[in-house]
Amino acid sequence: MEKILTITVPAYNVEKFLEKTLDSFLVEEILDEIEVLVVDDGSGDGTAAIGRKYQERYPGSFRLISKENGGHGSTINRGILEARGKYFKVVDGDDWVDTSGLRELIRRLRTCEADYVFTNYYEVNDGTGERKAVTYPGIPTEREMPFESIAGQTRISMHALVIRTSLLKENRIRLDEHCFYVDVEYILYPVPYVETVIYYDIFVYMYRLAQAAQSVSILGYQKHIQNHIDVIFHVLDYINEYKRQPGYDLKKADYMAMRIAEMTHDQVDIFTSFPVSDRSIRRRFREFDRTVREKSPYVYEKSGEYSGMLRLLRRTGFRFYSLIVKMSKVRNKAAD
Repeated sequence: MEKILTITVPAYNVEKFLEKTLDSFLVEEILDEIEVLVVDDGSGDGTAAIGRKYQERYPGSFRLISKENGGHGSTINRGILEARGKYFKVVDGDDWVDTSGLRELIRRLRTCEADYVFTNYYEVNDGTGERKAVTYPGIPTEREMPFESIAGQTRISMHALVIRTSLLKENRIRLDEHCFYVDVEYILYPVPYVETVIYYDIFVYMYRLAQAAQSVSILGYQKHIQNHIDVIFHVLDYINEYKRQPGYDLKKADYMAMRIAEMTHDQVDIFTSFPVSDRSIRRRFREFDRTVREKSPYVYEKSGEYSGMLRLLRRTGFRFYSLIVKMSKVRNKAAD
Protein backbone atom coordinates (compact mmCIF):
# COMPACT_ATOMS: atom_id res chain seq x y z
CA MET A 1 0.00 0.00 0.00
CA GLU A 2 1.18 3.52 -0.81
CA LYS A 3 2.52 5.43 2.16
CA ILE A 4 0.50 8.60 2.55
CA LEU A 5 2.60 10.20 5.29
CA THR A 6 6.18 9.86 6.46
CA ILE A 7 6.57 10.94 10.09
CA THR A 8 10.18 11.62 11.00
CA VAL A 9 10.85 11.45 14.73
CA PRO A 10 14.11 13.21 15.72
CA ALA A 11 15.21 11.29 18.81
CA TYR A 12 18.10 12.17 21.09
CA ASN A 13 18.08 10.80 24.64
CA VAL A 14 14.28 10.71 24.78
CA GLU A 15 13.73 7.27 26.31
CA LYS A 16 11.51 8.91 28.95
CA PHE A 17 9.05 10.15 26.31
CA LEU A 18 9.49 8.04 23.17
CA GLU A 19 7.01 5.25 23.87
CA LYS A 20 4.22 7.81 24.34
CA THR A 21 5.26 9.43 21.07
CA LEU A 22 5.28 6.19 19.08
CA ASP A 23 2.11 4.82 20.69
CA SER A 24 0.24 7.89 19.47
CA PHE A 25 0.79 6.74 15.87
CA LEU A 26 -0.79 3.31 16.46
CA VAL A 27 -4.11 3.82 14.70
CA GLU A 28 -5.03 0.45 13.22
CA GLU A 29 -7.02 1.65 10.21
CA ILE A 30 -4.19 3.91 8.96
CA LEU A 31 -1.11 2.02 10.11
CA ASP A 32 -0.38 0.66 6.63
CA GLU A 33 -0.53 4.20 5.21
CA ILE A 34 2.08 5.78 7.48
CA GLU A 35 5.84 5.43 7.66
CA VAL A 36 7.44 6.35 11.00
CA LEU A 37 11.19 6.98 10.85
CA VAL A 38 12.72 7.02 14.32
CA VAL A 39 16.03 8.82 13.71
CA ASP A 40 18.26 8.13 16.71
CA ASP A 41 20.82 10.94 16.78
CA GLY A 42 23.58 9.12 18.66
CA SER A 43 21.65 8.78 21.91
CA GLY A 44 23.38 7.49 25.02
CA ASP A 45 20.26 6.07 26.65
CA GLY A 46 17.62 3.52 25.62
CA THR A 47 16.21 5.54 22.73
CA ALA A 48 17.49 3.17 20.03
CA ALA A 49 16.24 0.09 21.89
CA ILE A 50 12.73 1.55 22.04
CA GLY A 51 12.82 2.41 18.35
CA ARG A 52 14.01 -1.11 17.54
CA LYS A 53 11.17 -2.63 19.55
CA TYR A 54 8.56 -0.79 17.49
CA GLN A 55 10.35 -1.68 14.26
CA GLU A 56 10.17 -5.36 15.19
CA ARG A 57 6.50 -5.16 16.19
CA TYR A 58 5.37 -3.09 13.20
CA PRO A 59 7.95 -3.72 10.45
CA GLY A 60 5.75 -2.30 7.72
CA SER A 61 5.27 1.04 9.44
CA PHE A 62 8.17 1.74 11.83
CA ARG A 63 11.85 1.97 10.99
CA LEU A 64 14.80 2.76 13.26
CA ILE A 65 17.63 4.78 11.74
CA SER A 66 20.70 5.07 13.99
CA LYS A 67 23.33 7.67 13.17
CA GLU A 68 26.13 9.66 14.74
CA ASN A 69 25.09 12.80 16.55
CA GLY A 70 24.52 15.70 14.15
CA GLY A 71 21.81 17.78 15.75
CA HIS A 72 18.13 18.29 15.04
CA GLY A 73 18.67 19.43 11.47
CA SER A 74 20.63 16.29 10.63
CA THR A 75 17.74 14.05 11.71
CA ILE A 76 15.32 15.93 9.47
CA ASN A 77 17.80 15.82 6.58
CA ARG A 78 18.06 12.05 7.01
CA GLY A 79 14.30 11.74 7.22
CA ILE A 80 13.84 13.61 3.94
CA LEU A 81 16.43 11.36 2.30
CA GLU A 82 14.73 8.16 3.50
CA ALA A 83 11.09 9.25 3.16
CA ARG A 84 8.75 7.26 0.93
CA GLY A 85 5.44 8.85 1.90
CA LYS A 86 3.46 11.26 -0.26
CA TYR A 87 3.69 13.84 2.55
CA PHE A 88 6.27 14.54 5.24
CA LYS A 89 5.86 15.62 8.86
CA VAL A 90 8.25 16.05 11.80
CA VAL A 91 7.19 15.01 15.31
CA ASP A 92 9.91 15.45 17.93
CA GLY A 93 10.67 12.47 20.13
CA ASP A 94 9.37 14.17 23.28
CA ASP A 95 6.08 15.27 21.68
CA TRP A 96 3.17 13.23 20.35
CA VAL A 97 0.04 13.44 18.20
CA ASP A 98 -3.67 13.25 18.86
CA THR A 99 -4.59 9.85 17.41
CA SER A 100 -8.03 10.91 16.20
CA GLY A 101 -6.50 14.00 14.63
CA LEU A 102 -3.89 11.87 12.87
CA ARG A 103 -6.65 9.62 11.53
CA GLU A 104 -8.49 12.64 10.14
CA LEU A 105 -5.28 14.04 8.64
CA ILE A 106 -4.53 10.81 6.76
CA ARG A 107 -8.10 10.67 5.46
CA ARG A 108 -7.68 14.12 3.95
CA LEU A 109 -4.14 13.59 2.65
CA ARG A 110 -5.27 10.63 0.53
CA THR A 111 -6.79 13.03 -1.98
CA CYS A 112 -4.80 16.17 -1.18
CA GLU A 113 -2.34 17.62 -3.71
CA ALA A 114 -1.32 20.89 -2.01
CA ASP A 115 2.37 21.62 -1.41
CA TYR A 116 1.88 22.88 2.16
CA VAL A 117 -0.73 21.50 4.53
CA PHE A 118 -1.24 22.95 7.99
CA THR A 119 -3.45 22.08 10.95
CA ASN A 120 -4.17 23.21 14.49
CA TYR A 121 -2.10 21.94 17.40
CA TYR A 122 -1.94 22.05 21.18
CA GLU A 123 0.79 23.41 23.42
CA VAL A 124 0.81 21.16 26.50
CA ASN A 125 2.32 22.30 29.79
CA ASP A 126 4.62 19.51 30.91
CA GLY A 127 4.02 20.22 34.59
CA THR A 128 0.27 20.82 34.74
CA GLY A 129 -1.00 19.09 31.60
CA GLU A 130 -2.85 22.27 30.66
CA ARG A 131 -3.51 22.60 26.93
CA LYS A 132 -3.46 25.77 24.88
CA ALA A 133 -5.07 25.53 21.46
CA VAL A 134 -3.21 27.11 18.53
CA THR A 135 -5.54 27.71 15.60
CA TYR A 136 -5.64 29.79 12.42
CA PRO A 137 -8.84 31.86 12.51
CA GLY A 138 -9.80 33.67 9.35
CA ILE A 139 -8.13 31.16 7.04
CA PRO A 140 -10.56 29.24 4.79
CA THR A 141 -10.63 25.53 5.57
CA GLU A 142 -10.62 22.45 3.34
CA ARG A 143 -9.81 24.59 0.29
CA GLU A 144 -6.61 24.55 -1.73
CA MET A 145 -5.32 28.09 -2.21
CA PRO A 146 -2.31 29.83 -3.78
CA PHE A 147 0.38 30.29 -1.14
CA GLU A 148 0.42 34.04 -1.80
CA SER A 149 -3.21 34.31 -0.67
CA ILE A 150 -2.28 33.46 2.94
CA ALA A 151 1.31 34.75 3.01
CA GLY A 152 0.47 38.01 4.74
CA GLN A 153 -2.27 36.61 6.97
CA THR A 154 -0.67 33.98 9.16
CA ARG A 155 2.53 32.48 10.49
CA ILE A 156 2.66 28.71 10.01
CA SER A 157 4.42 26.86 12.82
CA MET A 158 6.50 23.73 12.33
CA HIS A 159 4.10 21.86 14.61
CA ALA A 160 1.24 22.67 12.24
CA LEU A 161 3.06 21.87 9.04
CA VAL A 162 2.94 18.96 6.59
CA ILE A 163 4.95 19.25 3.35
CA ARG A 164 4.70 17.35 0.08
CA THR A 165 7.72 15.04 0.12
CA SER A 166 8.58 15.44 -3.55
CA LEU A 167 8.95 19.21 -3.04
CA LEU A 168 11.56 18.61 -0.33
CA LYS A 169 13.45 16.01 -2.34
CA GLU A 170 13.38 17.65 -5.76
CA ASN A 171 14.58 20.99 -4.40
CA ARG A 172 17.20 19.42 -2.14
CA ILE A 173 15.96 21.12 1.01
CA ARG A 174 18.66 20.73 3.65
CA LEU A 175 18.95 22.22 7.13
CA ASP A 176 21.99 23.25 9.14
CA GLU A 177 23.49 20.45 11.22
CA HIS A 178 25.02 20.64 14.71
CA CYS A 179 22.75 23.62 15.30
CA PHE A 180 19.64 24.46 17.32
CA TYR A 181 16.69 26.55 16.10
CA VAL A 182 16.63 25.12 12.57
CA ASP A 183 12.82 24.78 12.68
CA VAL A 184 12.59 28.13 10.91
CA GLU A 185 14.82 26.81 8.11
CA TYR A 186 12.49 23.83 7.70
CA ILE A 187 9.51 26.17 7.44
CA LEU A 188 11.07 28.79 5.14
CA TYR A 189 13.56 27.04 2.85
CA PRO A 190 10.77 25.35 0.84
CA VAL A 191 8.73 28.57 0.47
CA PRO A 192 10.18 29.62 -2.93
CA TYR A 193 8.91 26.32 -4.38
CA VAL A 194 5.48 26.26 -2.71
CA GLU A 195 2.58 27.03 -5.03
CA THR A 196 -0.46 25.78 -3.12
CA VAL A 197 -1.53 25.46 0.51
CA ILE A 198 -4.49 24.03 2.40
CA TYR A 199 -5.65 24.41 6.00
CA TYR A 200 -7.46 21.66 7.87
CA ASP A 201 -9.29 22.73 11.03
CA ILE A 202 -8.24 19.65 13.02
CA PHE A 203 -5.85 19.17 15.95
CA VAL A 204 -2.91 16.86 15.30
CA TYR A 205 0.34 17.84 17.04
CA MET A 206 0.77 17.88 20.82
CA TYR A 207 3.74 20.15 21.65
CA ARG A 208 5.25 19.60 25.09
CA LEU A 209 6.25 22.85 26.85
CA ALA A 210 7.92 23.96 30.09
CA GLN A 211 10.86 21.60 30.20
CA ALA A 212 13.73 23.52 31.79
CA ALA A 213 16.24 21.78 29.52
CA GLN A 214 14.48 22.77 26.30
CA SER A 215 16.51 24.82 23.85
CA VAL A 216 13.56 27.25 23.71
CA SER A 217 13.72 28.00 27.45
CA ILE A 218 15.53 31.23 28.35
CA LEU A 219 18.48 29.25 29.72
CA GLY A 220 18.55 27.25 26.50
CA TYR A 221 18.53 30.44 24.43
CA GLN A 222 21.39 31.87 26.47
CA LYS A 223 23.44 28.69 26.17
CA HIS A 224 22.92 28.42 22.41
CA ILE A 225 22.85 32.12 21.58
CA GLN A 226 25.27 31.80 18.65
CA ASN A 227 23.13 29.09 17.03
CA HIS A 228 20.15 31.45 17.08
CA ILE A 229 22.23 34.21 15.50
CA ASP A 230 23.64 31.85 12.86
CA VAL A 231 20.20 30.68 11.76
CA ILE A 232 19.00 34.28 11.38
CA PHE A 233 21.97 35.16 9.20
CA HIS A 234 21.75 31.96 7.14
CA VAL A 235 18.08 32.57 6.34
CA LEU A 236 18.77 36.23 5.50
CA ASP A 237 21.43 35.05 3.06
CA TYR A 238 18.92 32.56 1.62
CA ILE A 239 16.32 35.30 1.13
CA ASN A 240 18.87 37.56 -0.56
CA GLU A 241 19.88 34.73 -2.90
CA TYR A 242 16.22 34.10 -3.73
CA LYS A 243 15.67 37.78 -4.53
CA ARG A 244 18.51 37.63 -7.04
CA GLN A 245 16.56 35.07 -9.08
CA PRO A 246 14.74 36.42 -12.15
CA GLY A 247 11.01 36.64 -11.55
CA TYR A 248 11.16 35.99 -7.82
CA ASP A 249 7.88 36.31 -5.92
CA LEU A 250 7.87 39.42 -3.71
CA LYS A 251 5.12 38.05 -1.45
CA LYS A 252 7.16 34.94 -0.74
CA ALA A 253 10.28 37.01 -0.06
CA ASP A 254 8.33 39.27 2.30
CA TYR A 255 6.79 36.28 4.07
CA MET A 256 10.24 34.87 4.80
CA ALA A 257 11.59 38.28 5.80
CA MET A 258 8.73 38.95 8.23
CA ARG A 259 9.34 35.60 9.93
CA ILE A 260 13.02 36.48 10.36
CA ALA A 261 12.10 39.95 11.63
CA GLU A 262 10.14 38.18 14.38
CA MET A 263 13.10 35.93 15.08
CA THR A 264 15.33 39.01 15.21
CA HIS A 265 13.04 40.48 17.86
CA ASP A 266 13.40 37.21 19.79
CA GLN A 267 17.16 37.65 19.54
CA VAL A 268 16.84 41.09 21.14
CA ASP A 269 15.04 39.45 24.07
CA ILE A 270 17.85 36.91 24.36
CA PHE A 271 20.52 39.61 24.50
CA THR A 272 18.64 41.60 27.12
CA SER A 273 18.03 38.52 29.29
CA PHE A 274 21.70 38.67 30.27
CA PRO A 275 22.89 41.04 33.03
CA VAL A 276 23.18 44.57 31.65
CA SER A 277 26.71 44.72 33.07
CA ASP A 278 27.90 42.04 30.61
CA ARG A 279 29.95 44.12 28.17
CA SER A 280 30.64 41.20 25.83
CA ILE A 281 26.90 40.67 25.32
CA ARG A 282 26.42 44.38 24.69
CA ARG A 283 29.15 44.26 22.06
CA ARG A 284 27.67 41.16 20.38
CA PHE A 285 24.24 42.77 20.39
CA ARG A 286 25.51 45.86 18.60
CA GLU A 287 27.47 43.79 16.07
CA PHE A 288 24.42 41.62 15.45
CA ASP A 289 22.21 44.65 14.85
CA ARG A 290 24.75 46.13 12.45
CA THR A 291 24.93 42.89 10.46
CA VAL A 292 21.14 42.63 10.21
CA ARG A 293 21.05 46.15 8.75
CA GLU A 294 23.73 45.24 6.21
CA LYS A 295 22.05 42.01 5.15
CA SER A 296 18.47 43.28 5.07
CA PRO A 297 17.39 46.89 5.65
CA TYR A 298 13.81 45.60 5.41
CA VAL A 299 14.23 43.13 8.29
CA TYR A 300 16.17 45.76 10.23
CA GLU A 301 13.28 48.21 9.90
CA LYS A 302 10.59 45.63 10.66
CA SER A 303 12.37 44.31 13.75
CA GLY A 304 12.47 47.85 15.12
CA GLU A 305 8.69 48.09 14.79
CA TYR A 306 8.34 45.31 17.36
CA SER A 307 10.43 47.00 20.05
CA GLY A 308 10.52 50.57 21.30
CA MET A 309 13.59 49.66 23.34
CA LEU A 310 15.44 48.55 20.21
CA ARG A 311 14.52 51.75 18.38
CA LEU A 312 15.84 53.81 21.29
CA LEU A 313 19.07 51.81 21.46
CA ARG A 314 19.59 52.43 17.77
CA ARG A 315 18.90 56.17 18.04
CA THR A 316 21.43 56.49 20.87
CA GLY A 317 24.03 54.23 19.25
CA PHE A 318 23.73 51.82 22.22
CA ARG A 319 25.45 54.46 24.41
CA PHE A 320 22.91 54.27 27.26
CA TYR A 321 22.45 50.53 27.02
CA SER A 322 22.19 49.73 30.75
CA LEU A 323 19.72 52.50 31.49
CA ILE A 324 17.50 51.81 28.47
CA VAL A 325 17.35 48.05 29.06
CA LYS A 326 16.66 48.47 32.79
CA MET A 327 13.87 50.97 32.09
CA SER A 328 12.35 48.64 29.52
CA LYS A 329 12.36 45.72 31.96
CA VAL A 330 10.71 47.82 34.66
CA ARG A 331 8.05 48.98 32.21
CA ASN A 332 7.37 45.43 31.01
CA LYS A 333 7.13 44.13 34.58
CA ALA A 334 4.65 46.85 35.49
CA ALA A 335 2.54 45.96 32.46
CA ASP A 336 2.30 42.26 33.42
